Amino acid sequence: MTAVVCALLAAASNALASVLQRRAARCAPEEFAFRPALLWSLIRRPVWLAGIAALIAGFLLQALALSNGGLALVQPLLVAELPFTMILLARMSRIRLDRRTWGAVAAMTAGLAGFLAAASPTPGRHMPGALDWVLAAIVTVGAIVAVVALSRLLSGTLRAAVLGATAGTGFAFTATFMKATTNLADQGMVVLLTSWEPYAMVAAGVGSVYLLQNALQSGTLVAAQPALTITDPVASVVYGVTLFGEGVRSGPWVIIEVAGFALILFGSVRLSQSRPIRMQAEIETA
Repeated sequence: MTAVVCALLAAASNALASVLQRRAARCAPEEFAFRPALLWSLIRRPVWLAGIAALIAGFLLQALALSNGGLALVQPLLVAELPFTMILLARMSRIRLDRRTWGAVAAMTAGLAGFLAAASPTPGRHMPGALDWVLAAIVTVGAIVAVVALSRLLSGTLRAAVLGATAGTGFAFTATFMKATTNLADQGMVVLLTSWEPYAMVAAGVGSVYLLQNALQSGTLVAAQPALTITDPVASVVYGVTLFGEGVRSGPWVIIEVAGFALILFGSVRLSQSRPIRMQAEIETA
């Protein structure tokens, strides 16, 4: 229960971070994309710093959740970040959400509940070895670099969505180091500070935040957030099973698991197409 509560609180904190960071990033010049000037421009904006504070709070809550549960349980719960984001965006912009929007939120909630009930995630049985980490790093970094290179050929909504997906993958990979770090914390501070996993976690986290800033600078929040929200839990379940030996039910249960993810995807798309949210997004980019 602790893992579930902390994961949902982390999702809410991340949602607040996304809304605040988008408000700052939308003002950054387009030519700053993938340049240090982007971060230099953002760091001087109080609203962006507030977003980073919310992101750090979410990071700490996520770490607490992972210390009490596996990746396959905690990360899918972070899907709640998307409806939280849209609701916060509506409240802060003083717009009324329609039935279609609430229906999309209900679909995502039902999909998440169905997936977790069917998968019934169990904690990992082992820690990854050196070869496991190397292979995971090569595949992850290679995929992110390839997609970022592809994004340079795109623009607007599509570019924001593609970069949102890379950020989601980055945050999922960060969560693997976070899980390893929480396991090391049980062995004492000396072991924790002399191990490489905490520093890899910081490096991966910073890189993921940088990818997120470029996604938010490239297009609207409703373009980047669904891709980010969906990619993170999908990648995390794969990491949890392959790296930590976490268990999810197979056999006929896979049908319900796929149906749950399909509902989450359906709700995400419907939510991003919500008329009140899209109207606000158009005002932001005007």
